[in-house]
Amino acid sequence: MADTAGMTPDMEALKTRLKATWMSGDYGHFAKYLEPGALEFYERLEVAPETRMLDVACGAGQIAIPAARAGVKVTGIDLATNLVEQARARAKAENVNARFDEGDAEMLPYPDASFDLVVSLIGAMFAPRPTHVAAELIRVCRPGGRVAMANWTPEGHVGQMFKIIGKHVPPPPIMPSPLQWGDDATVRERLRNGSSNMKTTRRMYPMHYPFSPAEVVEFFFNFYGPTLRAKAALGTTEQEALRRDLEELWSANNRATDGTTKVDSEYLEVIAVRG
Repeated sequence: MADTAGMTPDMEALKTRLKATWMSGDYGHFAKYLEPGALEFYERLEVAPETRMLDVACGAGQIAIPAARAGVKVTGIDLATNLVEQARARAKAENVNARFDEGDAEMLPYPDASFDLVVSLIGAMFAPRPTHVAAELIRVCRPGGRVAMANWTPEGHVGQMFKIIGKHVPPPPIMPSPLQWGDDATVRERLRNGSSNMKTTRRMYPMHYPFSPAEVVEFFFNFYGPTLRAKAALGTTEQEALRRDLEELWSANNRATDGTTKVDSEYLEVIAVRG
């Protein structure tokens, strides 16, 4: 495991706050509309049966469960206790063999070189110490194996959404922007030590909802931890201002004309080979 020395009281408090954020709402329900994009990302990896795969910040098992169903030897890990429980329950209900652990992307509880493939789909990017995350993703991957990430870009729809949230509820000063993981130069620098080859590709993630942009914003307020907690931190007038800004963003980027919402959000796909 990574060295925990140097963990300040402020960082410990931040990590406790982040865990509470991701345990709020219902990410398992929230992520159902994101499954098509998750599967697109996973299928491009062309993971062979019997591959030892670690899914970091696995949520409720959006790609871990399909991988296990296809014969991949899956381990998932997430900071949020309730999401790990949801993933375990789903694996049991679908009768697939997958292991799910509660843990921190900055301190993975696995020996060096334990996995052939280490994946993080829009997850590890939200940990507050990115250099620790990068080192851990590389460490637990075997030489010649792959580290694969999908990270929201600053310019994409979700990147814009987080900037709006940050305008209304400023993030803690010790928390670097998760969106830095969506910057090509930054991610190359972070994964440089330990990787022999890296490819980055900007892709679009489909976010399609069978209801209006205003209802999408309400859906995020009810089920997505970061927006739920941001709203809870504001008074009534400030809440309405946040809602108005988010509705404007979703409406501006909506491609649907039938009362539903179809937005594509840019992300950076990262494939690094462990040296």
